[in-house]
Amino acid sequence: MSYLKKLKYEIVLNDSFPVIRGCSKCGRKTCFINTKKFRVNANGNKLDIWLIYQCEECKTTLNLAIYERQKVSSIPKVEYKGFLENNEQLAEAYGKNVQLFQKNKADIDFERLNYDVVKLQETVESSDSGQQVVVTIHNPYRLKIRLEKQIAKDLGVFRSQVKDLMKKGEIKLEKT
Repeated sequence: MSYLKKLKYEIVLNDSFPVIRGCSKCGRKTCFINTKKFRVNANGNKLDIWLIYQCEECKTTLNLAIYERQKVSSIPKVEYKGFLENNEQLAEAYGKNVQLFQKNKADIDFERLNYDVVKLQETVESSDSGQQVVVTIHNPYRLKIRLEKQIAKDLGVFRSQVKDLMKKGEIKLEKT
């Protein structure tokens, strides 16, 4: 009897994105990490809000712009209050926002990412088309990771076997 095995995963970040940037004090590229604090600066009726990152080695700060020259009324009140109170959950959410890093031209250090691949669902159905495994991996952060490594771990085979099975069409990988 043939079967169709469907596996669904989601990539979950455990920490904010680390940033690689030249540090003015260290004199070289270093890793900057999220302090989970904001800087709010008012100039007349306009606001600037930054998420503060800090060099791991010398504690030099790097400000990532969230809002620039915005009226207070254009920022949601709950969010604005979170900025003023240095709300850690809000800082963590912004620290995982890919668009914020693109906007600030900040290079994410993908080598130092701390993430988990969580299995959401596994189903097995009978099939007429032979044995096949369909793996769907939801990657909301668009991380650059080797997905076949996770598939191999879950199926209990080597990565090279997963690559061969993908070429043969026995394993189908869907990214979302």
